[in-house]
Amino acid sequence: MEDVLDDRKKRILKAIIKTYLETGEPVGSRTISKYTDLNVSSATIRNEMSDLTDLGYIIQPHTSAGRIPSDKGYRLYVDEMMQEKEEEISEIRNLMIEKTDKLEKVLKQVAKVLASNTNYAAMVSVPQYSGSRLKFIQLSRVNELQLVAVVVCEGNVIRNQIIDLDEEMDDETILKLNLLLNTNLNGLPIQDINLGMIARLKEQAGIHSGVVATVLDAVAATIQVDEEDLEIYTSGATNIFKYPELADKSRASGLISAFEEKQQLVDLVKDSMSDSENTGVQVYIGDEMPIKTMKDCSVVTATYELGNGMHGTIGIIGPKRMDYENVVDSLKTLKVELDHVFKKKT
Repeated sequence: MEDVLDDRKKRILKAIIKTYLETGEPVGSRTISKYTDLNVSSATIRNEMSDLTDLGYIIQPHTSAGRIPSDKGYRLYVDEMMQEKEEEISEIRNLMIEKTDKLEKVLKQVAKVLASNTNYAAMVSVPQYSGSRLKFIQLSRVNELQLVAVVVCEGNVIRNQIIDLDEEMDDETILKLNLLLNTNLNGLPIQDINLGMIARLKEQAGIHSGVVATVLDAVAATIQVDEEDLEIYTSGATNIFKYPELADKSRASGLISAFEEKQQLVDLVKDSMSDSENTGVQVYIGDEMPIKTMKDCSVVTATYELGNGMHGTIGIIGPKRMDYENVVDSLKTLKVELDHVFKKKT
């Protein structure tokens, strides 16, 4: 029967289901005719809706002239939506692998150029996510007692979360949970997913509230910076030992460990990115440094952007008597170039 559905019928069915999901009211042909991408008359829509009714994809409640989707209609809609999402996820993954490879080369080169231009040490952090909108959620079966939730946000940040079940969940329930989550959350800024909304979704999910809670935990986790994932490229560490005030044994060993272990640099990057109001150039001098081993240094940082909520930090580490004007100019120039390069590639 499904082969009978041509593209127009599918688009009309999709419009009926989307409208019904938004309003909860039976949908009439007049409402559907307002969909701009259909470009067909109300009479044509009425005929198509009649065919969809005969085929069992929509049903007419006794008290209304409008139609609502049947389980068969929902099934076709979700199967097609899931196929689209699977294709989108596959494309995103390939794109991210390709971009990550390019990104690493570009950032390593940026660190080298900065160290060479300034004669100080340079660092560049791989961009991290700072929150945005949820694109979609897909729940799929792994085995009888496990689901996987794929959460995709703007910036094509993907998080997979395995969900353990107490008992097997049928396809119909998985379908309804997918519809519940996507209808309420698609396009929503992650920061707007508050306790009240979570409580309402859990209530609507009934006995499956635990699954919804686990999915929402996975959504929240996409905007948290994971220290293990925060990679930093450095260059020119030996440059700063050319300055006598940083070259004595005790200071030098502390600086070397900071560059080798990088955890302190991670803390510095997180500190510079935590001030969301200040995405320009920041200067830390001596005791202003969040890193104790660098209290005899100055650090100048700038935030670069990839768009879609992705930010990274570039920085210069040198003596307090560094050439601030040259350093700030170099950082500003590279920040603009990085912004331009990545926005051109996205």
